[in-house]
Amino acid sequence: MKCLGRGAAELLTIAEDLRPHDIELELLTGPLQGVYDPSGHGAALFAFFAGMAESEREYIREKSLEGQASARERGRHGGRPKVVDDDMAAYARSLRANGVPVPEIARKLVITSGKNQGKRPSVATVYRILAEDADSTE
Repeated sequence: MKCLGRGAAELLTIAEDLRPHDIELELLTGPLQGVYDPSGHGAALFAFFAGMAESEREYIREKSLEGQASARERGRHGGRPKVVDDDMAAYARSLRANGVPVPEIARKLVITSGKNQGKRPSVATVYRILAEDADSTE
């Protein structure tokens, strides 16, 4: 069920593609062990699998969202740690206000913590900092 499709629509599309080629579904283990024809009794089995796949997918999604909400309540936030702290961002904004080009700003900044400590942020990171500042003023 998990390998055949990610959702009901995808699984039923696969079943429709198998029908003209007379390809059958064979379950090797479990209580439904046997060979099923997608155009015969297997159609009901495919519909059942489609419903189960969709149900499981929704269940996993709900549990993931619950886990993320629980982590947020405990003060944990997903994603990569920030490379730029508030002081570095303020310094980048002041340099930009003085007309310093962004590549030059990137060469002046130094990452103070994390695995990239002592390295310089990318030009793209500096552009992102400055874009966030522009977005907040609008």
